[in-house]
Formats: sequence, structure tokens, C-alpha cells
Amino acid sequence: MDVTESLALPLIDEHSTVVAADTDAVWRGLGDVLDGSYAGAGAVRFARLVGCADPVASGPRPLAEGSTISGFRVVAADPGRELVLLGRHRFSTYALTFLLDEAGPGRTVVRAVSRARFPGPAGALYRLLVVGTGGHAIGVRHLLASVRGRSE
Repeated sequence: MDVTESLALPLIDEHSTVVAADTDAVWRGLGDVLDGSYAGAGAVRFARLVGCADPVASGPRPLAEGSTISGFRVVAADPGRELVLLGRHRFSTYALTFLLDEAGPGRTVVRAVSRARFPGPAGALYRLLVVGTGGHAIGVRHLLASVRGRSE
């Protein structure tokens, strides 16, 4: 799957935050937060449990095309502008795209756009557990708050 195919996935949601830092600092903060959030033993165990195509971190750092974090592969990385992560496991195919836009001197808007497909009855149940409970939205907002804290 590539960037074009990721856009064909159904939209789940979009969240954003304003960070009091320039896009370069936010880009570094985003990479640090993603590496830290998805590198722990719990994240790797979960990724293996659900059969993620990319269960462990690998590849170049800072994150670049071809890098992986637990559950995701970087399919596009335009430093300071866009990071596209794709993943798949038994219950879903999904994309998480981070978009960085200047919002004035020393300020950046970071948007996280989530897309996913949940095939079959098991996928529908997984969607209910992850998206329907609000857990996904809470997790993405927490991730953005961590990027803001790390970058400012």
C-alpha cells in the first residue's frame, strides 16, 4: 500500500493542536514522540498479538520513508510538512497522516488524520472497541499533546 491507496481508506477522524514552536522543532518532536510511544514492550506485544505487518521499529532515524514503528510503516516523509504512516493487521488496514502547517511566527498547527478499513465481522467488532468507545480519539489527542509538550 502507498500514499495514494491510503487516501482511499475511509476517514475516521481528524484532530489538531497548535504548537508554540517552528515546524522543524515540531517535526523533531513528532519523531521523538512516535518512537517513544510505539517502542515499548507493550506496543510490540499488542502489534504481534493482532498480527501487524510491522510489529517492531526498524529503519532510519529520524523517521523516513521505509522506517517502521510498532504497527506502522512510513510511506511518506516530507520533513517539516507531512508524515504518512500505514499499517495493517488481522482486523484493519489503516493510515495515520500528520500534517504540519505554519500558523505564524514560531507557531505550527499539527493535524492528525486517521483513515481505516475494518473488514468482516471481526473488523467491525474491532472498530467498535477501538473507535466506537472513543479510545482512538483519546489516544490521538494524547499523542498530539505529547508532541506539543516535547516541541515547545
